[in-house]
Amino acid sequence: MTTDQVPKESLTRTRFQPVELDQVPEVGAFLERLGLGSLDPDNVTAYVGRNDNWAGPTSTGAEVFVKRLGGEPTDAARRFRRITAFEKLVADSGNQELRGPAYLGADEDNLLLAFERLEEARSGRELEADEGFDDELCRRAGRIIGTLHTLPVPADTLDDTPHPLPSIEDFEALSLPVYVNSAFAELEGYGLIQRDPELIEALRVLRRGEAAAPRVPTHSDLRLDQYLLHGDELYLTDWEEFRLGDAARDVGGFVGEWLYRVIQGIPKSIGKEADQEVGHEVAHEDILKHGAKEIERLRPRIVAFWEGYHEIRPETDEGFATRVAAFVGWHMLDRMLAGARFVARLAATDRAASGIGRTLLLTPDNFGSVLGLEATS
Repeated sequence: MTTDQVPKESLTRTRFQPVELDQVPEVGAFLERLGLGSLDPDNVTAYVGRNDNWAGPTSTGAEVFVKRLGGEPTDAARRFRRITAFEKLVADSGNQELRGPAYLGADEDNLLLAFERLEEARSGRELEADEGFDDELCRRAGRIIGTLHTLPVPADTLDDTPHPLPSIEDFEALSLPVYVNSAFAELEGYGLIQRDPELIEALRVLRRGEAAAPRVPTHSDLRLDQYLLHGDELYLTDWEEFRLGDAARDVGGFVGEWLYRVIQGIPKSIGKEADQEVGHEVAHEDILKHGAKEIERLRPRIVAFWEGYHEIRPETDEGFATRVAAFVGWHMLDRMLAGARFVARLAATDRAASGIGRTLLLTPDNFGSVLGLEATS
């Protein structure tokens, strides 16, 4: 289930019962080595995510969040090194704008990482669902990413491997493992792309532009739920894909989150006007009209982020805004494929996202103003 499909009341960083601590004695030993005491098995919880994790108060009174990186061992070790490289870079820079939960320590042998637990924090996805990710927070989110992209980097200290997505090979022909492990809706999504040579060529152009772009420290997996609001502080988390890369990928990811919300909000907007649930046939003109209304409503969020970003990083390379728009297009396809893992068939809104993503990728120069990617002083 994607966060878009989780009921609003469950969006508060959904919790569940973690792996029993007696099955993972390395977690307790790790916390003891850090001088943090031990977790109480009866008072520990976990948050939804791809890694096993444990959160709660320790016997010393510390609030901790521990995660163990899972998945293919070589990839997990690479993600571990990216996280620790980020924490070192930020600590060495002394920058206060780019903040995350306090880093408490790491155990490379067991791929364990410990952070301060922000118990009352709300994720960006939760804030978005409650209309709480307002213009001011978006501006602060932009300043955070601008700060990241301007951090000085000592030579040969960060992962500089290309980001794995979009994978052009999968769009030309699925490997057997990908095919076997894909849900039917995912195969539908891959089919939409594979039958579209113009779209595949546009993705190749995106990859070539990314490879030629200036390389800066990037988050490389930027989504709204990577932001946490704790009190008055906005944090950015989850640095498993941290690397040197194209700044446009991060900016396009954030802008893409809001455009995807525009698309998801069209049925609700139509339903409000019709004073009914959308189950009847909807005219193409209605879709366009309500799409324009949703863009007008949410575009200030993008503008605020863009302005905040340029407050910190006023100078960008030629073609930056065009690459951002293209990455917004890729984000639409990526969200379609990600959501398809959890449904039987592609939803109409996901097909719409795919179509809009295609248009952006083919003609990214045409959409800077529409998306709010305008020149700033």
